[in-house]
Amino acid sequence: MEDTHKKILQRNRTNLVRDLDPSDLYDGLLEKGVFTQDMIDEIKSAGTRRDQARKLVQDLETRGSRAFALFLVCLEGTGQHSLSERLRSEAPAVRLQPATPSQVVLPVVLPVVLPVVLPVPLSLPTDVDQHRKDEVPIYPMQRPSTTPTPESEHVRARPPGRIRRDSIQSYKMDASPCGHCLIINNVEFEPESELSNRKGSNIDCDKLERRFKALNFIVEVKTNLKQRQIKHVLSALCKKDHSQHDCCVVIMLSHGTEVSHNRFPGAVYGVDGQHVPVQHITNYLNGQHCPSLQGKPKLFFIQACGGGERDTGFEVSPDEAEPCIGGVDDQTDAIPTSSSSDSLSMSDEPDARATLPTPSDILVSYSTFPGYVSWRDTQSGSWYVETLERILEENAATDDLVTMLMMVNHEVSQNSAKGLYKQMPGSFNFLRKLLHFQAQA
Repeated sequence: MEDTHKKILQRNRTNLVRDLDPSDLYDGLLEKGVFTQDMIDEIKSAGTRRDQARKLVQDLETRGSRAFALFLVCLEGTGQHSLSERLRSEAPAVRLQPATPSQVVLPVVLPVVLPVVLPVPLSLPTDVDQHRKDEVPIYPMQRPSTTPTPESEHVRARPPGRIRRDSIQSYKMDASPCGHCLIINNVEFEPESELSNRKGSNIDCDKLERRFKALNFIVEVKTNLKQRQIKHVLSALCKKDHSQHDCCVVIMLSHGTEVSHNRFPGAVYGVDGQHVPVQHITNYLNGQHCPSLQGKPKLFFIQACGGGERDTGFEVSPDEAEPCIGGVDDQTDAIPTSSSSDSLSMSDEPDARATLPTPSDILVSYSTFPGYVSWRDTQSGSWYVETLERILEENAATDDLVTMLMMVNHEVSQNSAKGLYKQMPGSFNFLRKLLHFQAQA
């Protein structure tokens, strides 16, 4: 496909994902040779209508020079005129040229030969390269064409011993509203706690409240909670009926510290100076304590320090260095590392036992690497939240959550506090599928 047509699809991806009905297009795209049957099956397996539409548009960009024009023909033939007119208005000169031998998109039809199925030895992913020389692919190879075309370069035999990324399905995320989002924003701490007030945290809270409302979540904000109150609101969230929703989000904005753990590191402080381990926070919403969230993604975003160490970074080559931000108003959410493993008695916490099996469908995103401080600008909010909110705004319509968190990691890692200190966010990911938010156009 020509770069001009690819850019048109990319600019209109949000509208296509929102409005396109891919099920009406499959027969036409298959008949016209834009996609093979295997490719159609992969698109269908992507999940919801939105996920299928997203996959179809992404795959369409990899097809031949006639694919864009044929796609417009299929849109018009299935009554999706508004999308067709939108795309055609940006490419008014597009014409469906007669296919030449080098432009034919139809796959080569080979005689049907049933493969001999042999047992494949079970090997770990690290062993794949060692066995690859001796293994024989069971997939039929396409006969090479004398005239190379974009299509023939794109279609390759599937390598043995690897699972195609295309086979990973997405979580169902089309409920309206999508789910509950709880934000706990601790700003003003009691004098007895010996913790400083967190100037700039209200900016973070406002940004995240607006962003998750835009992602179709029911957002509830709680401010300046003590340890016991944090437990109470988490318990109340656990007891809600989530059966009509697809996801649940918890955001913690507070001071933090490092505690011993066997699953999720770190803890966040109540305004009374008593902390709650992140491990306990996640346990409130796991499948055992909240059955209506079983199999559904539970997301936790922690803007708090993981400890008291300050990262000065390391030197990189000039071509890797990027402009950084950070000023004199930068503060940390750091508290010295706790000397005890946990100030909470497990007998006082019946809703959060640490002996549960490894969780599934949980992702915990930390503003900083465990053991290090997290920087916050008193005027513009924390580095992590400011970047996270902007990445969600710009990319939620096209990218999955894990991909966006990698973008956040990269951008925050380029910042510098007081011209010296660095920060590196990270995640503990127990999700089983891709997660795409509901993004408004």
